[in-house]
Amino acid sequence: MKTQTLLQSALATAIALGAGFGSIAHAADAPAEKCYGVVKAGKNDCQTNTHACAGQAKTDSQGDSWVYLPKGACEKITGGSLTKKA
Repeated sequence: MKTQTLLQSALATAIALGAGFGSIAHAADAPAEKCYGVVKAGKNDCQTNTHACAGQAKTDSQGDSWVYLPKGACEKITGGSLTKKA
């Protein structure tokens, strides 16, 4: 009886893990867009007018620094913009 319970638990865990990894892969495949003005200092994805690459934003919510977000998410964030801010 204990062996059967153990096998059922292991199978349920394997199924749950498989479903979780499928969700992660699905999110990675979603279209992304640049979202300006919402990044924390040092957390931008890449190039702006003042620096050449990721992690170099000097201030929070810097208007020309961007981060990739799933399509449609940027406009739901206060301060988020699909275009550079001055």
